[in-house]
Amino acid sequence: MNSDKNMTVSSTGDEADRKAWMGLLATADIRLLSELWQGYGHDPDHTWLRPPEVGGVMVRGRMGASGAPFNLGEMTVTRCALTLPDGTVGHGYVQGRSKGQAETAAKVDALMQTDAAEDVRRQILSPLEAAKQARKMSRAAKAAATKVDFFTMVRGED
Repeated sequence: MNSDKNMTVSSTGDEADRKAWMGLLATADIRLLSELWQGYGHDPDHTWLRPPEVGGVMVRGRMGASGAPFNLGEMTVTRCALTLPDGTVGHGYVQGRSKGQAETAAKVDALMQTDAAEDVRRQILSPLEAAKQARKMSRAAKAAATKVDFFTMVRGED
């Protein structure tokens, strides 16, 4: 198991780990995910339970994170579900209209619940997590570059 607090992905398939890899796949850069998936090279046989489809969801918010919920607006999502020949079910949910990203996410989700999990983690999820951290550090550096330090000058009494 990866001991990093930001993402704990293991082959155990428990709920917290699955939530972490599903979140990572849902927010991954589509170009990088496609490149890593092609590099993985083991496209599993599968049967669609629900082929990729585009739809909308209502996004809800709360004032101050604890107030009464309110409807913030709608967001486009793509979802799909598939099953591997051994019966393992994989789901993919991504923001936007990328059917390819949802399909890849579902395949990775399914494979992460099999004996191939460590291989998938090493070849796909770990590089995605590294890229996510690099983007986060880049944004933080850009924000730090605009930081202004304010100070108060004390005026002496004459």
